[in-house]
Amino acid sequence: MALTIAVGAVATLGTVSVLTAPKAMASIDVYEFDNAEQEKAFQELTATLRCPKCQNNNIADSNATLAQDMRQKTYELLQEGKSQQDVVDYMIARYGNFVTYDPPIMASTLILWLGPLLFIVIGFTVLVMRSRKRNNVTDTDALESDEQARLQALLAEMNADDAQKAVNKSSTQSDSQQGKVE
Repeated sequence: MALTIAVGAVATLGTVSVLTAPKAMASIDVYEFDNAEQEKAFQELTATLRCPKCQNNNIADSNATLAQDMRQKTYELLQEGKSQQDVVDYMIARYGNFVTYDPPIMASTLILWLGPLLFIVIGFTVLVMRSRKRNNVTDTDALESDEQARLQALLAEMNADDAQKAVNKSSTQSDSQQGKVE
């Protein structure tokens, strides 16, 4: 009985692996190049072009269908004899400046280049303004003489109330101890 279950499990695993093997092998792209220069150019281009779907992966690392299409088009353009810059220009024309990790400085990308610098300048300005505000404390913040006298009177009253409470508490404790003794 156990032998039958084991044979059935092995047969099921074998069937699953046979059915999924073509899908796993289909994701491996094999390209043949005329020379080593084309292969090097292909490797460099696929490492420097960004996948529009994955956004943070280059097309060499991405398994997205769009990245596969971009790798295929890169291969075709290199086989036609196009230069690396021609391939990059083609990809930019087709997918926009987003496909490069280093977008050019233009009016539309100015915020990308100046945004971090602007953020630092604004943050530094806020820090300087806040520190100056603290340093500009004048005598208007100090208490006037009549306010100072009133504060001293309130503090003296609080101290007297605290002393009275302490006396009452000690007399209450001594009364309770005398009641226990009797």
